[in-house]
Amino acid sequence: MTPMTPMTATAGRVLRQLRHDPRTIALMLVVPCVLLALLRWLYDGQPHMFDKIGGPLLGIFPFIVMFLVTSVATLRERSTGTLERLLTMPIRKFDIIGGYGLAFGLVAVVQAVLATGLAIGLLGLDVAGSTWLVLLVAVLDAMLGIALGLLVSAFANTEFQAVQFMPAVVLPQFLLCGLFVPRDQMQPVLEVISDLMPLSYAVDAMNRVSNESGVDGLLLRDIGVIAGCVVAAVALGALTLRRRTR
Repeated sequence: MTPMTPMTATAGRVLRQLRHDPRTIALMLVVPCVLLALLRWLYDGQPHMFDKIGGPLLGIFPFIVMFLVTSVATLRERSTGTLERLLTMPIRKFDIIGGYGLAFGLVAVVQAVLATGLAIGLLGLDVAGSTWLVLLVAVLDAMLGIALGLLVSAFANTEFQAVQFMPAVVLPQFLLCGLFVPRDQMQPVLEVISDLMPLSYAVDAMNRVSNESGVDGLLLRDIGVIAGCVVAAVALGALTLRRRTR
């Protein structure tokens, strides 16, 4: 039997804690599905509108939920002293952050499978691309929320402060991601800002998968940018991880 690494041991501990927290599990797995169902009901008489915005929101909803859960859960680890104890042990910071990311990433896969299956299978979301591509982009979007949640948690002292990062980090990306106004029709300054925001590429990728059957260079670029932002955010989160007590 292969021995567990510090990263996988950390991930296992986080998953065991989540198993005893049904409210958090419901928030991660059920809420995105409920929101998609509500959206479908909202556009019951306009199925073309659901097809137009359902794809992007299939990525946005998990992004927001995982950002919120991850940032708060990581701060809870600090407030209970668990993170402080881990930092006193001979374990690399990247293994700690990577363990959190691995645990929540596994949940994100389940979340994406449920949300994608519901949207395409039961709610009738019409996508031109492969279901597997939709699932891949949905998982990457959720992982982006996890990575940014891990990063901002390093700059908060309480769970409430972690929640306060949501309007500062998430809402500007939500407004400028191209969901409401195509990015190429924005004011030049706003378009430049939008180009620097990772959620813009997450929405672009989901739009391409929803409207195009093939895989082109632009889709690969969007997926590469999302994956790169995930890795960069996790790495920065590990670099900024530090003890608060001596």
